[in-house]
Amino acid sequence: MTTTAMGHDDHGHDHAHDHPHGLKRWLTATNHKDIGTLYLWFSFVMLLVGGTLALLIRAELFQPGLQIVRPEVFNQLTTMHGLIMVFGAIMPAFVGFANWMIPLQIGASDMAFARMNNFSFWLLPPAASLLVISFFVPGGATAAGWTLYAPLSVQMGMGMDLGIFAMHIMGASSIMGSINIIVTILNMRAPGMTLMKMPMFCWTWLITAYLLIAVMPVLAGAITMVLTDRHFGTSFFNAAGGGDPVMYQHIFWFFGHPEVYIMILPAFGIVSHVVPAFARKQLFGYSSMVYATASIAILSFIVWAHHMFTTGMPVTGQLFFMYATMLIAVPTAVKIFNWLATMWRGSMTFETPMLFAVGFIFVFTMGGFTGLICAMAPIDIQIQDTYYVVAHFHYVLVAGSLFALYCGAYFWLPKWTGFMYNETRGKIHFWGSLISFNITFFPMHFLGLAGMPRRYADYPMQFADFNMLASIGAFGFGLMQVYFLFCVVLPAIKGGEKAPAKPWDGAEGLEWEVPSPAPFHTWETPPTVK
Repeated sequence: MTTTAMGHDDHGHDHAHDHPHGLKRWLTATNHKDIGTLYLWFSFVMLLVGGTLALLIRAELFQPGLQIVRPEVFNQLTTMHGLIMVFGAIMPAFVGFANWMIPLQIGASDMAFARMNNFSFWLLPPAASLLVISFFVPGGATAAGWTLYAPLSVQMGMGMDLGIFAMHIMGASSIMGSINIIVTILNMRAPGMTLMKMPMFCWTWLITAYLLIAVMPVLAGAITMVLTDRHFGTSFFNAAGGGDPVMYQHIFWFFGHPEVYIMILPAFGIVSHVVPAFARKQLFGYSSMVYATASIAILSFIVWAHHMFTTGMPVTGQLFFMYATMLIAVPTAVKIFNWLATMWRGSMTFETPMLFAVGFIFVFTMGGFTGLICAMAPIDIQIQDTYYVVAHFHYVLVAGSLFALYCGAYFWLPKWTGFMYNETRGKIHFWGSLISFNITFFPMHFLGLAGMPRRYADYPMQFADFNMLASIGAFGFGLMQVYFLFCVVLPAIKGGEKAPAKPWDGAEGLEWEVPSPAPFHTWETPPTVK
């Protein structure tokens, strides 16, 4: 086994640090790989918690009438499912990938601020605990929806305060993580690696980190105003005191829309590594990918009020936000085109990471098209707050962010653990997830078009069949994620077949290839491109 100057062996395992063992090792971890692993485990646990809440929602909606929970508990479930999935599962998972991969991809020995890295992770478990504990306080968790709209959020019980506190802590964690990523990428690249020679995952995360720093304080401002309205007699959102509830929506969505791009840009980065590796070709249009990512980030700040077409907006306002939203589809389409062009006439093989990447492109494109439909103000006024919108954003966030996370996990697991996962089980996980996902969320388009509102615990008989279908699919999807844990991840960690130095045979190291002839900056020798 050869060890490079960076202190990594062939499998990327770190011998530079002699860690204490057990709990102390994880509490005091400053190594980027340990912290990346903590983030990934935390986010997977949160995925299972948030998924359990989703299954309770789907169990209640299995047939008309009230079966399992009271309507107010149902609304608590929808709210906490949203908050836990966004802030507890998707975002920390991508930060885990960033911690693991960015130093390796730019040839740095670690992240720039190792102790701040540790701190930004250990803020998350207490915050997540606050969210879960809020179910057990008087009045239960907040039922104001994950958007926490005022004036409803001003009237909720103390579960709302716990939620606000949790959001603040998670926001602080995100800001620190972002500062760390920006400083690492800008200051610690290997000699010769200019910005335009950086791997795409580093680019997407650099841009995402700037987005996070820009919008997290906006969310903090919105929920702080809710807090002072609740306890200190202010009237930011209370019309009786001269406030404006719609102002809350403006502030929230000015955070909320860039937030959805925060959850998808790192996914684009992962897919931009996996597709070239299994197509045995360099990424098509590297610089256009970088510019498209940057344009998406900039445009994401001028589309927020497309969430607010029904709140009484002048027609000129509706037109502006409609056109701006359609405009943001252009750089996104550029990315889709580049991935397809990368695959075009490539020597493709379909191991699990590539299956998830292709599945991502297919289903994310569907989510993009339904987003374009929601962007049309006249149509949106009809489908606002129906299950059509629920279907749209789950196509983007589950089949977008989550599939990309699985894609990256399968791709880099051999690197992280030194062991190969079982390919057959990986494929079972992919096909089970893809099929059950579509069974769950595709019928929701029809439910929404037929007029079924979201966040309702009961519904008329006309919606029964599609709801039953969606619930069956949801339980199948949940089962596949448990299967992933017990049949793919745990066996791969415990051991088994040792991963070769270049696990994707034939895709030899292409995942690390830089876009133009340049010195090679990772821990392996440059691959010969077939």
